[in-house]
Amino acid sequence: MTQDPHGSGDEAGEVAQEAEVEVPVREQGAPAPAGAGAEPAPDPDPDPDPGPAPPPEDQAADDELAVAQMEAAERLADLQRLQAEFVNYKRRVDRDREVLAQNARYQVLMPIIDVLDTIDRAREHDDLDEGFRAVADQLERVVAGLGMVKFGEAGEPFDPNLHEALSHIGEDPEVEVTTCKVVAKAGYRIGDRVVRAAQVLVVDPAAPERPTQ
Repeated sequence: MTQDPHGSGDEAGEVAQEAEVEVPVREQGAPAPAGAGAEPAPDPDPDPDPGPAPPPEDQAADDELAVAQMEAAERLADLQRLQAEFVNYKRRVDRDREVLAQNARYQVLMPIIDVLDTIDRAREHDDLDEGFRAVADQLERVVAGLGMVKFGEAGEPFDPNLHEALSHIGEDPEVEVTTCKVVAKAGYRIGDRVVRAAQVLVVDPAAPERPTQ
């Protein structure tokens, strides 16, 4: 069978055209590769360099040092608290001991005050002979050595904590406040504790003159 050369050429051309058409269609219909045609996302900023990590041995040593320092601070606070408690306890004991000593001296010396009053009255009237005067002086020194101090002098400002006013004997223009004019009996005290207040007669300052009308 004789073929038409022209006819076979036309068929070959058509096949070639179909092939050329199919190739672009397949390329156009195929999905684009991932990321194709899109700009690449910028990389996040890199973290700052933290530096070399400490060796595990050094980290453990630092932890042990911190714990030791904390325990030492706690022990120091405990010692300071115990020291403060001991100081307060010692002060209370010393104060109580002094109060007990004063009470004991008070019990011993209180009856001797009447004897001292008798000596004072005899001395005022010059009724002490040489022998008895020496004994009286020695007794007063012993009493003072035990801590009982005599007080109360004429001319002192009247103090209700130290003096007992037996009577007011008028006014005195020479004084500005109520003043002890006469000491009937001396006062005695042990430390800050008044054993007996001084018994006195007092005078008041003169009243201001009223202006005449």
